[in-house]
Amino acid sequence: MPLNNIRVLDLSRLLPGPYCTQLLADFGAEVIKVEEPKLGDYARWGEPKIGEYKPIFSSLNRNKKSITLDLKNMEDKKSFIELVKTSDVLVESFRPSVMKNLGLDYDTLKEINPKLVYCAITGYGQNGPYKDKPGHDINYLSIAGLLQFNGEKDNKPIPPATQIADIGGGSLMAAVGILTALMGRNQTGKGQFVDISMTDGVLSWLQTILPDYLVGQDKQKGELKLSGGKAAYSVYETADNRYLSVGALEPKFWKEFCEGIERLDFIPLLEAPFTEQEKLKAEIEQIIKKKTLDEWVAIFDQLDACVSPVLLLEEVLNHPQIKARDMIVEIDDDELGKMKHIGIPIKLSDTPGQIRTRAPKLGEHNEELLRHLQS
Repeated sequence: MPLNNIRVLDLSRLLPGPYCTQLLADFGAEVIKVEEPKLGDYARWGEPKIGEYKPIFSSLNRNKKSITLDLKNMEDKKSFIELVKTSDVLVESFRPSVMKNLGLDYDTLKEINPKLVYCAITGYGQNGPYKDKPGHDINYLSIAGLLQFNGEKDNKPIPPATQIADIGGGSLMAAVGILTALMGRNQTGKGQFVDISMTDGVLSWLQTILPDYLVGQDKQKGELKLSGGKAAYSVYETADNRYLSVGALEPKFWKEFCEGIERLDFIPLLEAPFTEQEKLKAEIEQIIKKKTLDEWVAIFDQLDACVSPVLLLEEVLNHPQIKARDMIVEIDDDELGKMKHIGIPIKLSDTPGQIRTRAPKLGEHNEELLRHLQS
């Protein structure tokens, strides 16, 4: 596997760090979760459970090992430093001062292992007036300017259903940063510090909004072309209280959509002003309300119009496209039996990722890893 020779020490918890290191583990990296002896990663605990732990923990921590170390304890700290000597990557998600107070910050560890790629995932980054502020996904979305646009015009902003800042601004940026630093190490022989701010990551996602604003075009919630401003890019309710998503942005797709709803007079209105778009959406809503979701799907399956049903999770799991892409996979576990996992989204032709092992129990690999250090 492409990352077979990479060892990662993962001190992170919950979602952003573990999702990043899961991506690395799926492609062969040896990821060692360094956890507190009693509590460990908080994502382990709570309901519902699969075996001993929550399903989200099992999902995010497959293919990993777990070792318990109290980094305030001198003996455990020595063991951790020994692990650092043989590691390629360290990932942590503490506030900026935590690792420095432990005497385990990058400046200290790079003297022990100059090849170490040290990645810190934080809400606001390692500098600036907010660097020590606590926060969660909703806070980072707010500061980056994304949350103000989420939701319908004249209503309050709505938090998104998945954690955009944690995953998009944190996990994915961290994975790219780590792999880039490893490629750089191949040229220089030295590791480096990877500073990931989830707020920075979210701000960089505003590619369809911020560039226009920077040249003087103001933006308002519900008026963005791709978020409520265009009739050709919206969600409509059907007769059976289901929903149909329409993404007919290009003229050829819009023409097909208008033919599907039997309103050819709408074809010239694709780029109509916002006030016209509001009226157009209202008319389309009345039309879509006259048929069930299945009836509309049958119509648009025959047309090239960028129209899709808004699926429920049960339907997602059984959808032929999701099945064809192996995005839900089943593995066998000696203790838990068959377990379903979210599949691997990155498809490599020659060295594909693999789900090899279930998530580790707390401290499951203590003996293996500590014995190795002592030998």
